[in-house]
Amino acid sequence: MNILVALLIFTVIVVIHELGHFLLAKKNGVGVPEFSVGMGPRLITVAKGKKGFIFKLFCSQKYFENNEDWQECTKYSWKLLPIGGSCAMVGEDEINEDENSFNMKGKWARFSIVFAGPFFNFILAFVFSVIILANAGIDYPIIEHIYDNQPAASSGLEVGDVVKSINGKKITIGRQIDTYTMLHPLTGEDVDIVVTRNGKEKSFKIDPNYKTYLFGFSYGTNEKAAAEVSSVTEGKPFEKAGFKAGDIIKEVNGKKIVNAGELSTAMNEVNSDGKEVTFLVDRKGEEKTFKVTPEPYSTKTLGFIASMDEKSKSTFDVVKYSFVEVKYWIETTVGSLGALITGNVSIKNVSGPVGIVDTVGDAINQSKSYGFKVVMLQILYMSVLLSANLGVMNLLPLPALDGGRIVFILIEAIRGKPVDKEKEGFVHFAGFVVLMLFMVFVMYNDIIKILH
Repeated sequence: MNILVALLIFTVIVVIHELGHFLLAKKNGVGVPEFSVGMGPRLITVAKGKKGFIFKLFCSQKYFENNEDWQECTKYSWKLLPIGGSCAMVGEDEINEDENSFNMKGKWARFSIVFAGPFFNFILAFVFSVIILANAGIDYPIIEHIYDNQPAASSGLEVGDVVKSINGKKITIGRQIDTYTMLHPLTGEDVDIVVTRNGKEKSFKIDPNYKTYLFGFSYGTNEKAAAEVSSVTEGKPFEKAGFKAGDIIKEVNGKKIVNAGELSTAMNEVNSDGKEVTFLVDRKGEEKTFKVTPEPYSTKTLGFIASMDEKSKSTFDVVKYSFVEVKYWIETTVGSLGALITGNVSIKNVSGPVGIVDTVGDAINQSKSYGFKVVMLQILYMSVLLSANLGVMNLLPLPALDGGRIVFILIEAIRGKPVDKEKEGFVHFAGFVVLMLFMVFVMYNDIIKILH
């Protein structure tokens, strides 16, 4: 089921991308022999021929080429495999001097046709963002939690402050804070934070250097659920002491623990001094006692959470923040590519179709318990992320991508004449081969990550 949902998301995004090319091609008089949804053999094909509408099941390419009624009209096909779609244009990848050929059109007409694909992805991301924000609320950068004993606790920041900027970087939504620290790793130097409090701006400095102690385990995020150990880190104090996933913590240093919320509070109290801690656990009905001495750990963190979803009664705010949402994903994609080039992000973190299916599946599984509406909003959220990503990736100035074609159009505009079509075609073909090899590498990387 998760695979089908991921394929549906991918298909919608690609079809909208191709629809952008299609509409601008039609507007500029470029011939479009076929517009299709999916790949592989045709299941249903419709066209408006010389004698009116034509409908055909399982239409072959040979039938297309040999049947007079299908000539000089656009065929709309639904194909067998629900993966993507295509918009075939006359003269797009071949030398064709017909009047309706893509390459015979003016440079700005060609530019608009090529650019329309990524632009339509941004439009789709915006439309889905409006639906999400109208239902789930806007992610305002309001500080909702400051961790005890961590850097922000002694800085003067307070719960309810609205973060406006970090080191000069404007913050509009809460997720920008985590993204900023991911793309600009904290160096240990003071971090400048500007917030608004009661309508007034205030500036603070945070020393991000933080020394703590690690036990090496994790537990559920539902504060009202049982304090059950969900995983134990190999080679860390909890594993060495004998803990196992599934153990339910009942006491910490003699203090009774009823749920995960109380465990979180207790752990904040004991992980700052490095002293031995006594845990009482329930393992399948049997009580066990473990004594654990945490190990020291130095890290860099801001020490607060500033992400609070609140529903807005203003349609203007929903529309405004939908633009912000799309802008955020565009900037995040561009920033991630920059971090990949500089080495701040490993190429192992790049995901392809297999990784995307796995991520979509995880997102759906995690939201199932909250009901159908939340699942649908999560699917739309993933669609926004992927649509904005596809738009940005296609605009990269690389051969075989829309951005590569735009580069050749801009070169033509600068030098006053087009690049030789055979040479351009060779560059795009070579780029396509390299792109396919890269996709194979990414797919292999995705499979290795899933298996581990």
